[in-house]
Amino acid sequence: MSKPRGRSVRFRLLAIALLPTLVILPVLLGITIVRWSDRFDATLISKVNADLTIAHQYLSRILEATQDRLQALGASARFEEVVERENGIGKFLESSRESQKLDFLYISDEAGRILFAAPTTTKDHGRRTWPIIASAIAGEPRTEIDLYSNGELALISQSLAERSRLELVPTANAVKTDRTSETRGMVIHSAVPVTISNSRPGVLVGGILLNRNLVFIDTINDLVYQEASLPEGSQGTATLFLEDVRVSTNVRLFEGQRALGTRVSAIVRSTVLDEGKTWLDSAFVVNDWYMSAYEPIIDSFGQRIGMLYVGFLEAPFKEAKYETLWTIVLAFLAITVASIPIFLRWARGIFRPLERMTATIGHVEGGDLSARTGIVDASDEIGRVAAHLDDLLDRIQTRDRQLRNWNEELNERVDERTRELQLANRQLEATTKQLIMSEKLAAIGEITAGVAHEINNPIAVMQGNLDVLRSIMGDKAALATTELKLLDEQIHRINVIVTKLLQFAKPEEYADYVESHKPQDVVSDCLPLVKHLLHKAKIAVRREDAATLQVVMNRTELQQVLVNLMVNAIHAMPDGGSLAVRTFDRDVDKRSGVVIEVADTGVGMAADILQKVFDPFFTTKRDQGTGLGLSITHTLIERQGGTISVDSELGVGTTFSVWLPEAA
Repeated sequence: MSKPRGRSVRFRLLAIALLPTLVILPVLLGITIVRWSDRFDATLISKVNADLTIAHQYLSRILEATQDRLQALGASARFEEVVERENGIGKFLESSRESQKLDFLYISDEAGRILFAAPTTTKDHGRRTWPIIASAIAGEPRTEIDLYSNGELALISQSLAERSRLELVPTANAVKTDRTSETRGMVIHSAVPVTISNSRPGVLVGGILLNRNLVFIDTINDLVYQEASLPEGSQGTATLFLEDVRVSTNVRLFEGQRALGTRVSAIVRSTVLDEGKTWLDSAFVVNDWYMSAYEPIIDSFGQRIGMLYVGFLEAPFKEAKYETLWTIVLAFLAITVASIPIFLRWARGIFRPLERMTATIGHVEGGDLSARTGIVDASDEIGRVAAHLDDLLDRIQTRDRQLRNWNEELNERVDERTRELQLANRQLEATTKQLIMSEKLAAIGEITAGVAHEINNPIAVMQGNLDVLRSIMGDKAALATTELKLLDEQIHRINVIVTKLLQFAKPEEYADYVESHKPQDVVSDCLPLVKHLLHKAKIAVRREDAATLQVVMNRTELQQVLVNLMVNAIHAMPDGGSLAVRTFDRDVDKRSGVVIEVADTGVGMAADILQKVFDPFFTTKRDQGTGLGLSITHTLIERQGGTISVDSELGVGTTFSVWLPEAA
């Protein structure tokens, strides 16, 4: 037995010695590496997001500069002079277009008709619904990026139409399409209000085609990714997309060939163009993985028409990250291999004493309180612990004898106190039961007496006035005999209900005598008392009056029993059902008697609840009942020499059976 114990101590000690090195430190190292890797990736995302911000600011500055130059041109004295004389305006617009590096420049009136244009080959393309032109007509200059159809570009210049045409290149991971080319043009579109001849309002409109605008995209790339801003082997890229097609990019498809006409991956298109979100993550760009940032480009109509992209090659960063991780892991393994022999040497110095102490504790656990370690060398901490353990075992052996004696004495005292508490508890339960019952019946009696008084007074007035009405009508009262009789019957009915209510609420005033009754008559007295509950729950009543014998019992007590059973049955059918009340003769133990059954089609009760339904204070209604109703019913029936039983099935219903002996 001691051998397995010794190996267990040895194993645990080795685990304690090696756990920090082989488990805790690797876990901490793993967590650190994961967090560092996440931070590394987050840093790359933060960088590409900053790159996108720079590109976005540059694009916004281009839009602002284009608008500012148009405004300066429209406000110049030379422009006003040329427009007013309408002489040499075409040459002026052409020179202005070239100096401002615009692809087209024209003047339109407030109806949107083109009056003068450069190039001079520009024809009126008929598109007068541009929001920027509407803003300029309203006096507000505006610059946006818009899409021109190939036909509209051809009306301006055939060279622009040809420049906008791009053959689509099949691209992996892109959304499938039947198109073979992209012919639309993405244009920086600017319009400013001006004054034309005869002081009429007009609009000066200029545009720059971004398709194949390599100077524009290379400027963005050089601005974002300056020299030495990326590690060796990585390269920065920038792209303008028309929808998902690259129309201006420095991404290379092959050596020396730009990836114009290639398309973005489906997931990026869905995120940026369909959902309008900014993409900040790794993405496959043409033929390699790039840390990428995409943002949607919105036209003057508020539609997402393309994307602005910047990104850098991800592979050099991954290689640097993995090289760092492998260096850390290999260094940790080398340190671990070198330190394990040292830990094992230290552990051997405490194996044997611990094994002896473990074996001694095993004997003590087995019941041998006289076992001791026997280690006499107490020069080190383990020896002192062993000596202290032997001393503690001596004390434990002494205390064990004392505790056994005290335990026997304590058990005797507990048994005595338990019997006293049980007796006191039974007395308390009986007293509480009587108190609750007395307070409940007293409160009901007081309330019912007040209600009966308030009802009887108006009923007496109604009965008196009905008699006066008969005397006033005289012989004519015969014309309303039926109606007057009906009033008499209903007033009498109210009196009967009030009287029965008082009998039920104050049974002590009627419990001093017993009398013989037909059980079916008492049932008839009880049904009006629960009629409102039956109607409220939509419960149908079915009666079977087969009893021929009479029973002896205080009438109000029997009413109390039956009303309580009926109310419980109604509460068991909250969604409606059928209430059956049956009376029939039955002999029990050679004694004649009558059975009154109250059956419902409600939820039923489980077997464990059936065993406790007649216990005082037991209720399934939580805060809606005291749990005394069935207990009182049981007491009243047994006091008259009768019995009460219950039969129930979950989901089928419950039947209470009351048997009372025949009246002598």
